[in-house]
Amino acid sequence: MLSEERLSRLVANEADMAYKRRVKLFLRWLDPGPDERVLDAACGRGFVLNFLREVSKCNLVGQDLEYQYVRLAHEHLADRALRLLNGDLCHLPFPDHTFDKVVLAEVLEHLPDDRTGLAEAVRVTRPGGMIVISVPNANYPFCWDPINKTLETVFGTHIARGPLAGIWALHVRLYTLEEVEALVRDAGLQIEETRLLVHYCFPFIHNLVYGLGNPLLESGALPSQVTDAASRYRVDGRTNGRLNPVNVGLRLFNWVDRWNDRLGEDARDISAMNICMKVRVPG
Repeated sequence: MLSEERLSRLVANEADMAYKRRVKLFLRWLDPGPDERVLDAACGRGFVLNFLREVSKCNLVGQDLEYQYVRLAHEHLADRALRLLNGDLCHLPFPDHTFDKVVLAEVLEHLPDDRTGLAEAVRVTRPGGMIVISVPNANYPFCWDPINKTLETVFGTHIARGPLAGIWALHVRLYTLEEVEALVRDAGLQIEETRLLVHYCFPFIHNLVYGLGNPLLESGALPSQVTDAASRYRVDGRTNGRLNPVNVGLRLFNWVDRWNDRLGEDARDISAMNICMKVRVPG
């Protein structure tokens, strides 16, 4: 079992508190053995793969539809023993029951047909295998994305493109807890554990991290020390100095996020950023 100290060190420079808590939860849930086969479906830039490689010698495969993300993952993780491929989650190029565990982190909400995507993940998971899922919660905290929460409540609409997109960025849908439960049960999966993550958060944090911070980082406009401090590929726990602007922001975000530790793990009737589930393929 991974210690809380080690998990916290791995994500020490993470500004998205929901992502930080998701990664720690998934690593605890997965806890892969050295001979297990793990697929990160829609792996994006390979951040979760990097964390998994740090804590286990399991056989890792990452897949994503966006070629540029796979290329970035390959550039940063080329020295790691894992396999990366460009492909569609709804048409995975693997035989049935290939993997022991599958990660579906923030992907189902992007799919026009989420049932087909989940069915493919089930197909390539062995009987008795595990799938971990996270999706954005339709009942998200006002402070996380005040712009879209106001638009939804007052005008019945939202922003899905551009720097003000917030939680809706490139998403087809958000999910209620009941919708996720129905989706996984209709796929024949057994729910083992459900967690709602991040009720307390710094105001406008999604817009600050993704609408402002990420574009600046990816443009190369920031000093190297700032870029290095904010890199999700960093897993060494070093912070590049307390006065680094990134770390000043992190201390503020983390101070607010500590209130989430007071929430019970079985809390269901709260607004929260993420719905996370650990499910099992029967057999």
